[in-house]
Amino acid sequence: MPLDTRPVIAVSAHLADILSAVHPLAPEERPLDRARGRVLRHPVLAAVDVPGFDNSAMDGFAVRHDDVTVPPASLRVVADLPAGAPDDPALPPGVAARIMTGAPVPTDATAIVPFEHTRDGLAGSLTETTVLAAPRASGAHIRRRGSDTRAGEVVVAAGLRLTATRIAAIAASGVPVVSVARAPRVAVISTGSELVAPGMPLRRGQIPESNSFLLAGLAEEAGAKVVLRASISDDGDGPRTMIAEAERLGADVVVFSGGVSAGAYEVVKNGLGDLLSFVQVAMQPARPQGFGRTPSGTLVFGLPGNPVSAAVSFEVFVRPALRALEGDVGDDRVSARVPLADGWRVRSDRLQFVPVRIDRTDATAWRAVPPAPGARGSTRGLGDADGYAVIPPGDTDLVAGDVVEVRLV
Repeated sequence: MPLDTRPVIAVSAHLADILSAVHPLAPEERPLDRARGRVLRHPVLAAVDVPGFDNSAMDGFAVRHDDVTVPPASLRVVADLPAGAPDDPALPPGVAARIMTGAPVPTDATAIVPFEHTRDGLAGSLTETTVLAAPRASGAHIRRRGSDTRAGEVVVAAGLRLTATRIAAIAASGVPVVSVARAPRVAVISTGSELVAPGMPLRRGQIPESNSFLLAGLAEEAGAKVVLRASISDDGDGPRTMIAEAERLGADVVVFSGGVSAGAYEVVKNGLGDLLSFVQVAMQPARPQGFGRTPSGTLVFGLPGNPVSAAVSFEVFVRPALRALEGDVGDDRVSARVPLADGWRVRSDRLQFVPVRIDRTDATAWRAVPPAPGARGSTRGLGDADGYAVIPPGDTDLVAGDVVEVRLV
């Protein structure tokens, strides 16, 4: 194999180069029922107060607080107010209204007495009630207008991905349409003359192709839309043909796997040397990397062909680029400090990303289980992983019990 003389750069430097080339996608308007999973490009301001009126936080009776400070206190019931009732009955001294949770509180009322603090509870409460326990203060159990959000206040900030709960908050504030980034469009291309579709007969030297399924799935899990998934051989002008087809389909990103190392048949490196910069990154796995942009602005990634290397490359470089395209400022990856179940060899010259399984047998003492030696580069080991242990360069190997940062996926 030829000596690889490409420069070695830090993970952070390569990522910075990638992100500097990303220009966020233009926003589009979407109704709330079609916005889940998209990233807000502009903050949402409440259109109405939430709640929009003083309402009862309990099922019970709307009363004048002064009438019930010395229990027991008998009151005449003059109204029944379910949620949604428009009535605003007068409550002179000695008078109450039965009220349900969410119903507007009468203007004259200054507190709510829950049913359980009355003698007869819900039964027989439409004519008279006797209060046995005084509310703690004036205003008890009343949710005041605007106590959650005032009209004009920010409900959800720009740059956040819309979850079901965020959409609910936006809907409650009276806003029906939001400005979001569309999903990035991604093309995924595996390279290698040895690759055949899963299920096809295998000749000597051939293997089932899996990276396009892996990377397409990771792209979709990151919120992207896959517009092309294909496999090409190690000869010919396949990479340029695939880029042209991807751009015809409107792809924002093209991801190649394989063909970026120092071998004699590296189709991506050999065919796209004028378009991509190829470097060695001080990381393990996934040391060889390629990145560039086409004249029309499409981002092009060249990732190693080993499945674990491809997955790590996607996690460290491609996923942040996809999020940046959407303007996503949220942190959707959780890191945990977890002790290793087994030792691990530390490298002095590179940052390591080790797929690990989290052993949750003891809920109070999780352990990070690295793959067995024979499975460290395999799709099976990757499939069992819950995340990546991030192991910085050093001179001392890790032993069982040493704590490492695990990026959960």
